[in-house]
Amino acid sequence: MANALLVTDMVVGFLEDGHNLYCGGEARRIIPRVQALIARERAAGSSVFFICDNHDPDDLEFQMFPVHCVRGTEEPEVIAELDVREGEYIPKKRYSGFFGTDLGARLAELRPEKLIVCGVCTDICVLHTTADARNRDYQVEIPVDCVATFNPEAHRHALEHMNKILGAQLVETAEAAL
Repeated sequence: MANALLVTDMVVGFLEDGHNLYCGGEARRIIPRVQALIARERAAGSSVFFICDNHDPDDLEFQMFPVHCVRGTEEPEVIAELDVREGEYIPKKRYSGFFGTDLGARLAELRPEKLIVCGVCTDICVLHTTADARNRDYQVEIPVDCVATFNPEAHRHALEHMNKILGAQLVETAEAAL
């Protein structure tokens, strides 16, 4: 049985300088590792899903965060460095890739051996997607060199929480190689 790779918010609004919620150079450093992870998982027959912020212009989330990834702008588009194929893009309006999307139904149909969650932000959307996956009894793997966020302390705390509280397995992509 193959895996499912959830590539979380690797979008222009978070990874291209000049946007309201640009995650910075540290987040950009994961791009080559995410590219390699995608290639590895596709070669192994895994399904790949790009779970991407895609907000309405008046989204209530903008009461907490600056306006970002508004539907119809370039910000919710997956960055050019990553190869998105037909049917792999899943827009979301909340932190979790499961909330208000068809991700749960698609995974139920695929019945993957495990979910691999990568992308940004470790302490927000990666964390909440992982929590919802674990609440659905999926085995979850987090390649720690393929996740990033704005704040190093929040990054470390989120990884520890996903591992110690949610039961996600933390790996380096080299450890997880086929």
